[in-house]
Amino acid sequence: MITVSNLSLIFSDKKIFEDVNLKFLPGNCYGVIGANGAGKSTFLKLLSGEKEATSGEVIIEKNKRLAVLSQNQNAYDQYTALETVFQGHKELFDIMQAKEKIYQKEVITDEEGFELSHLEARFAELSGWDAESDAEKLLNGLNVPESDFNKKMSDILPKNKVKILLAQALFGNPDILLLDEPTNNLDFEAIAWLESFLVDYENTVITVSHDRHFLNNVCTHMIDIDYYQARLYTGNYDFWMESSQLIQKLMADKNKKKEERIQELKAFIARFSANLSKSSQATSRKKSLEKIQLDEIIPSSRKYPFIGFEIEKQLGKDVLEVDNLSVSLDGQKLFENVSFVINRGEKVALLGDNDLAKTALLKILAGEIQPETGTIKWGQTVVKSYFPSDNDTYFVDKDINLIEWLRQYSKEPAESYIRGFLGRMLFSGDQPLKQVKFLSGGEKMRCMYSKLMLSQANTLLIDSPTIHLDLEAIQAVNNGLEAYKGSLVVSSHDHNLLQSVCNKVVEIADLGSFSYEGTFDDYISNKDIKQRTALLYRT
Repeated sequence: MITVSNLSLIFSDKKIFEDVNLKFLPGNCYGVIGANGAGKSTFLKLLSGEKEATSGEVIIEKNKRLAVLSQNQNAYDQYTALETVFQGHKELFDIMQAKEKIYQKEVITDEEGFELSHLEARFAELSGWDAESDAEKLLNGLNVPESDFNKKMSDILPKNKVKILLAQALFGNPDILLLDEPTNNLDFEAIAWLESFLVDYENTVITVSHDRHFLNNVCTHMIDIDYYQARLYTGNYDFWMESSQLIQKLMADKNKKKEERIQELKAFIARFSANLSKSSQATSRKKSLEKIQLDEIIPSSRKYPFIGFEIEKQLGKDVLEVDNLSVSLDGQKLFENVSFVINRGEKVALLGDNDLAKTALLKILAGEIQPETGTIKWGQTVVKSYFPSDNDTYFVDKDINLIEWLRQYSKEPAESYIRGFLGRMLFSGDQPLKQVKFLSGGEKMRCMYSKLMLSQANTLLIDSPTIHLDLEAIQAVNNGLEAYKGSLVVSSHDHNLLQSVCNKVVEIADLGSFSYEGTFDDYISNKDIKQRTALLYRT
């Protein structure tokens, strides 16, 4: 068990938490949610002891081991993948190293022999003889190639490094597991494996995530961080969202009835207070009026942007025909022989193991780079707009404000018109006068959505639509793309978005592509398709 008692974190210029009291029990998985900047990751750091609280305490039950998902991919570059996983259990790893140091000696003293005996006994108690097989099971489950197991971390691809660090956190069955954004940069198969692992996990899990599908599948409770408090709710993310909205509505309805009752009492008092025969009743009702207190409805600090796409020109039947595309990056072939067709009404989930390949394809479709081979044929009615994963080039001129920035992409220059689109993305009051050089990653994303809405394009090319966004903005993006009447090609790691928005899948592999008309869930669960697409990847 882990207990949070009267926990506060207050800086001279900012309050993060105040008097937080919570208990985390074994067998439960707690999802920590809150707006960007609310302190979700900071909360995990307080639990782990990485950050010190202003007041209060975090109490971990005696002899319970806590594990944390490392965010530093380069911290273990001198170790092999297996050695990195072993370090998830520090005591066991230290024993491994101490044993190895003694065994490497040509002559072992009596004192060293006694120490070695002690180490071996403790090694057995910690299931050390199963350590290698347990680590390999975790790495296999997360789809880390066996060829990487004994490689130095410095020689392993970043996409596999994050999986190895996740395996490190899971290794040795820790009593308390703290996971900050564990699904970031994972492929869908690895996420599915992790979800299954955590569902069966018997100890305590506390996780921060922007992945709604993950939170729904693994969480038994939600911790909502809002107004400097962390409140506990039973259920997964969807249950929390629906129940919290329902509670707000019920409170509002209850208050509405109270307000109606107050008005009745006021009218009665005004009408009869001068009437002697009714004066006693008036006095009684006045006392009743004084006792009625409206429940204080504290609105969430969360703000929900609005994303809605209008189309200036309707699409014809033919949208896009791609034939035999290939492209390389730094001399390495990203993909070849990619061919597919998109028709009116189709929203395409662009899949593939290589994010660089998917980004390159979207850049080719947007006209930003040229393919080495192949042809692209757009329909005559197509008006396309591109939303990149890296938007820094759009903010090169840093000495302009948001209004001036967005005006570059608007046919209508009026400030009121520009402010309307910025307002949809929660830039109100003086915020549109803020210079773009001071924008955070999430604010830049919201500016890019204002730009995308202004385009009124009937075909959207979107790369990584939810990075840097909080759950409220992610839901707004999801809603906007779901309601969009044009065609769409989107590359994303957001399971919910791909499942609810897309009706077609195009997988881009090393040696070709595969198209499937149907939902994302149907595609990834189809074993026959997996066997066919596996042949398109270089081994």
